[in-house]
Amino acid sequence: MIVLRALWGSTHPGPTLVVTALSVALGFAAHLETWRLGLLVVAVFAGQVSIGLSNDAIDAARDAAVGRTDKPIAAGVVSPRMAMGVAIGAVVVAVALSAALAPGMLAAHALLLASGWAYNAGLKSTMFSIVPFLVSFGLFPSLATLSAPGGTPAPGWQSIAGAVLGAAVHLTNVLSDLDDDRATGVRGLPHRLGARASATCAALGVVAGAVAVLLGSSGGDLARVPIVAWVFFGATLVVAIATAVRVLVRPPDRTVFRLVMLAALLLAAQLVATAA
Repeated sequence: MIVLRALWGSTHPGPTLVVTALSVALGFAAHLETWRLGLLVVAVFAGQVSIGLSNDAIDAARDAAVGRTDKPIAAGVVSPRMAMGVAIGAVVVAVALSAALAPGMLAAHALLLASGWAYNAGLKSTMFSIVPFLVSFGLFPSLATLSAPGGTPAPGWQSIAGAVLGAAVHLTNVLSDLDDDRATGVRGLPHRLGARASATCAALGVVAGAVAVLLGSSGGDLARVPIVAWVFFGATLVVAIATAVRVLVRPPDRTVFRLVMLAALLLAAQLVATAA
């Protein structure tokens, strides 16, 4: 039981559950049959487990060097080898379930997973660290549409919104770890930009994503935008502006991270509401 709890704690359970829940919402919006929705959700969950576990398994030595006892693998509760074995098993499950849905879904999900693993394997330490997030989250809305019979990729505006969401997650998720990362040689794009610039870019990017959803879903005819989508758009705009103002008047902190994540979640809700 202790090992299972440690493995689960190493999957980055918060983001894993949020992304899985988003797949449920997008699956409903795409009107998937029950069995297809079930396969989609389990495939996405398994894929996120594989990315989270492989990340902590690869980073175990670096995390231990900076005293990250909050991470089970770095703390020695579970070995990196075991975690990597489970991660590989999870990615096999994700790929197999994707193949059972449709060839297009298999291709998109395989590319998404490869992107996430590439980040873990070394891209996180380069100026291109944001690329896997742009690719993975940009592809994410298409997982649901490609899971339908004769499925097609999601509209471009959904992919733009997804990519912006991924960028915001990356630019803010590492803010609390910047010093530890520098100490262990990790210098991704947020480290090069600095905390204030990263948070500002994330907030402005979320606004751009919200505008893309608004215009793309309506074909430019704003009268066609449903009320609920306007509500989420307005809320996203308010939170993003509040974030940008706070960054300008004081150094970025955990409050800034929470504000950007709230804006990103509101953008995701706007995307789902509009797609439905």
